[in-house]
Amino acid sequence: MTPEKNNLQEMPSAGKKIELLSVPGLSVNLQHSGKALELAASGTLKAACSPILKKMNARLREEKPALVQGDRVIASAWLPPIPGPAFKRLLFAEMQIALGKYVPETVSIELTRQNSARYPPGTVADELDVKTLKRVIDEALDLGAFIITFTENDPLLRDEVFELIEYVDKTRAIVNCSTWGTDFSKETALRLKEAGLHALMAGIYSTDPEEHDTARKSAGAYEKAVSAIKLGLDAGLMVAMTTHASPSNMQELPALYALAAELGVQEFSVWEAMPKTRDEPAVTDEDRKTILEMYHRINSDPKGPRMFANTYFEGQMLGAMAGRRWMHVTAEGDVKPSPYPPFSFGNVKEETLKDIWQRIRNCPYFQRQKSLSPMHDPEFLKFVDRIPPGAKLPYPFEEVCRN
Repeated sequence: MTPEKNNLQEMPSAGKKIELLSVPGLSVNLQHSGKALELAASGTLKAACSPILKKMNARLREEKPALVQGDRVIASAWLPPIPGPAFKRLLFAEMQIALGKYVPETVSIELTRQNSARYPPGTVADELDVKTLKRVIDEALDLGAFIITFTENDPLLRDEVFELIEYVDKTRAIVNCSTWGTDFSKETALRLKEAGLHALMAGIYSTDPEEHDTARKSAGAYEKAVSAIKLGLDAGLMVAMTTHASPSNMQELPALYALAAELGVQEFSVWEAMPKTRDEPAVTDEDRKTILEMYHRINSDPKGPRMFANTYFEGQMLGAMAGRRWMHVTAEGDVKPSPYPPFSFGNVKEETLKDIWQRIRNCPYFQRQKSLSPMHDPEFLKFVDRIPPGAKLPYPFEEVCRN
């Protein structure tokens, strides 16, 4: 394996300016300050864009990027390259949000539930067909999405995944895809590269193979995940090793980062595990402090892969994204604010994504800024408490709002 160099030596030369966005009242340029990239705005709408540009510049100045390639920088596997057309859409989306119009910047899509821990072999879901999936992708892009993610379970078990990745207009959005490494080969990695995948997300829950296999409910799952990472890197893909931080594995995060560094991935991605009910264990504020300390320490060190943490990205930088900057489509077509809340706001087999997004945005809860994801928020868990015992999930959100 020969991972891409992760340094600042190949960034645009000092003094060079690149126009990223030009609309009536606003121009955003990218320039090299001599030490780091910097975004600068001008025009009558400058004030609307200033808060997000200030946050982005702080990250570009203080933290190492995930990857540097020639004259572009990828700050994180979860963000479009800078500069680039998808990053231009990010700026435009943030300008709209600053003016009060929220955009589903990330749309995550499930392709299958087959052979997953939650849905054992033999469970056949009413999966969306390719024609419907392509319509969903088009509608997501029309709404302003610049990140399309195929996620949950193992999307690569669906044969059409390569066709769908290729279908996404790369001038409008980047495409990420998660995998368990279930049936991953050298050919798989090369096909993902050819289809234009932005980043491969490979999940590892523990450095102990037995514990990982137990979490996946599949013998050999750990070795398959590690193999997928190695094959992805060998094919020239950007690879992020992902994990979920929970009360049971907080102490293992440093060892997981060490594994990510040993494998040579570009990013170690940590997401807070989401409880399904109020009574399940969840990360604490003290746990979040530990994650944030690790995040800042790792990203200020030029050595090793970058660390992504939704604890920072959602908690401090942008606020909770579910229903505000994020929308999720299940394998059966139900639309949720993110993968985690057990509620459906509509189904793409019956309605357009635009109409469903508007229904989410009309919900008073999602009109308020939050620093906690819904399943960590006591206010939102009151809705979860109203789901009748044994009810089929995801449950229609309008039903719990009537009570």
